[in-house]
Amino acid sequence: MRRILLIFTFLAITIASFADIFDKPAEVNLVVDNANAFRPKQSDALRAKLDSFERATTVQIQIYTTKDLQGYDIVDFAQRLGEGWGVGQAGADNGIVIVYKPKMAHEDGEITIQTGYGIEPLIPDAVCKQIIEYEMIPRFKRGQIYAGIDKAVDICMSLTRGEFTAEKYMADNAEMERIAMKIAKWVLIGLIGVPSVILVIFLIVMLCIGGFKGDTVSSGSGSSSGSHHSSSSYHRSSHRSYGGGHFGGGGARGRW
Repeated sequence: MRRILLIFTFLAITIASFADIFDKPAEVNLVVDNANAFRPKQSDALRAKLDSFERATTVQIQIYTTKDLQGYDIVDFAQRLGEGWGVGQAGADNGIVIVYKPKMAHEDGEITIQTGYGIEPLIPDAVCKQIIEYEMIPRFKRGQIYAGIDKAVDICMSLTRGEFTAEKYMADNAEMERIAMKIAKWVLIGLIGVPSVILVIFLIVMLCIGGFKGDTVSSGSGSSSGSHHSSSSYHRSSHRSYGGGHFGGGGARGRW
């Protein structure tokens, strides 16, 4: 009987600990780095930027890193976090949740950007996907975790401020892809063509040298002969709370 009670107690504590993750905190903390992905100065800089942005626009961007998704899919985890914490303002639903899970020995790294209802028109799913694929994952692969998340935050801020549109961002990415493909094409042509050109020039030079020496020997001795040559302290503000924003599945995910 005692063993059964201990098992039920353990299960109750475990379930409660899982539920606590999604319970709204008493105080706003827009950078929760449980995975130790950032250095202290990086966390402080990111938090200061997000707090300042919230004061200017009321938009809340929540960064959450973890090594353990508690059995949840990362998208489900981020949506539950955003909904449970109420990231964004009630009525405006202008919250953004970025959840990062590092790459570990036998697990891929994972990242997701989830947007509140009010943010979806400004940052559509396709744009979230491009931010992840073009801005974040390439940096993550180089070990630049802070840089990848900071860049994504900057783009989200610019899009919500209206500094450029989702269409403009996607068009710029398409143009960069075209330029990259052109460069790759010319590099490939160069790799194939340049050695061939060099070889042709070398053969022509050798033939000329051989012909010249043959003429010289012939004029001097009356006979011809061949010749071969080789030659690189922020303090969190208090007395603030999450606003009560809602999330409906907008966003994207990625892994590496």
